[in-house]
Amino acid sequence: MNHRKTGKKLGRSVAHRKALFRNMVTSLLQHEQIRTTDAKAKELRGVAERMITLGKRGTLHARRQALETIRSKDVTSKLFEELAERYRERPGGYTRVIKLGRRPGDAAEMSIIELVDREEQGASA
Repeated sequence: MNHRKTGKKLGRSVAHRKALFRNMVTSLLQHEQIRTTDAKAKELRGVAERMITLGKRGTLHARRQALETIRSKDVTSKLFEELAERYRERPGGYTRVIKLGRRPGDAAEMSIIELVDREEQGASA
């Protein structure tokens, strides 16, 4: 039975899935937008929302908890300084998932997951 279990397995072991989401949330917070499959983007939302909530908390304990997931001290400092200030008044919903359609190679549903209220990197990019 699958009672009280949340999240999709995505065809990976627990260790592989944890490493995947650690890498993806680090990239998302660093670049503020990443392109991935729809299922991964939907699962990543929860991890990213928790990290931004920890950043808003701003305590030493919250920083240490964030460093368990985010493996880059530069990204962690960006989270606790820049992103925490940006989302200080926002009660939640820090990410959005935009569907792109199907990938040509294997017809997987693709999506962009991005932080809301992010600065545009450039109009030509």
